[in-house]
Amino acid sequence: MIRIPRPVVPAAVCLTALALLTACTAGAATTSGGYAAGGGAGMQMPAQQPGQMTLAMPQPITANPNDPAKSQLRAAKTFDLGLMLVDGTGYTIYRYDRDTTDPSRSNCNGACATKWIPVNVGGPAPIGVDTSLIGQITREDGSQQLTLAGWPLYHFTGDSEPADTSGQGADQAWFPIAPDGKKITLTQDEWRQNAFGI
Repeated sequence: MIRIPRPVVPAAVCLTALALLTACTAGAATTSGGYAAGGGAGMQMPAQQPGQMTLAMPQPITANPNDPAKSQLRAAKTFDLGLMLVDGTGYTIYRYDRDTTDPSRSNCNGACATKWIPVNVGGPAPIGVDTSLIGQITREDGSQQLTLAGWPLYHFTGDSEPADTSGQGADQAWFPIAPDGKKITLTQDEWRQNAFGI
């Protein structure tokens, strides 16, 4: 019979336990790349890095045009258009060259206003926008529409996510609007310079 010295047995047991523990930990990796917190079945959760947060998927503007956040005016820095006006959910706000500013008047009514939705009055306080430039008009249907520097403001139903500018240059009359009321016709990317110039 082969005798194993007593000090070797506990060491072998410890090494075996360590190997099993390592294998269990490695097997707890989740499909998302994180590791389980705790070892019980049904308790595995992906690890979350500090500062991370889950954001809800954006909804089209037509989902709820009466959401008060849609009526908030905010200045936002975009990667290619510089500083422009968005609503409280991050969707681009537009102006229409065929409207008038003196007096302020919308010339987008009927079918036009179902595609270019007027920005309603009554949202949260503006952010990064000079409040002295903000006004409102009464539309043909009696509703109240926000204006900026006299320009009536609109959402575009063709924008599918925040900061989209799908309506830029439409009919050579629709443009994103800057927080000072000016229309945005040029991009700042050199390779796209003057892409939307009229």
